[in-house]
Amino acid sequence: MRVGANMLQNPNDVDVLIRLIHEAFGAGNLSVVDELIAPDFVEHQFGIQGRGPEAIAHVKAAILDLRRWLPDLTFTIEDTACVNGTAWVRATASGTNEGSVMGAEPTHRPVTVNVIDTARIVHGRIVEHWGVPDRFALLAQVGVLRQFGPHHPRSGITHSQSAPRLAQ
Repeated sequence: MRVGANMLQNPNDVDVLIRLIHEAFGAGNLSVVDELIAPDFVEHQFGIQGRGPEAIAHVKAAILDLRRWLPDLTFTIEDTACVNGTAWVRATASGTNEGSVMGAEPTHRPVTVNVIDTARIVHGRIVEHWGVPDRFALLAQVGVLRQFGPHHPRSGITHSQSAPRLAQ
């Protein structure tokens, strides 16, 4: 698909999503959620999906959970796009696991997770969101998915994750 100039809307729409990522998720400022998310917001992300006030409450709860697990959580924006009022952000989330995740004791080790967010922006507010955090990477690095072994910083794969060898 070729993107024509008439398809591009306000390039600042992506800045709304980036601001939510940095100020709400990265810094824990929940008031930014109320400022940037529309009252009739629809959340599609698995585990926090919902509509309106329920969805907004789910987003705030997810922020609090992430900040408890990774209190020094930061985001590096890797890539962005914005077409027809829809913004995409690919980011890397990094922090130190200092809180229990699903019963696993804190590892006190660095955690790095890839995240892709898509949001529909209308009049400077997020009205719809789809989030795709790499939950397997998070759970493997904090010890919930021990069968995947320790995280390899370059590939995300360890030798213990290689395909099993067939008996001969």
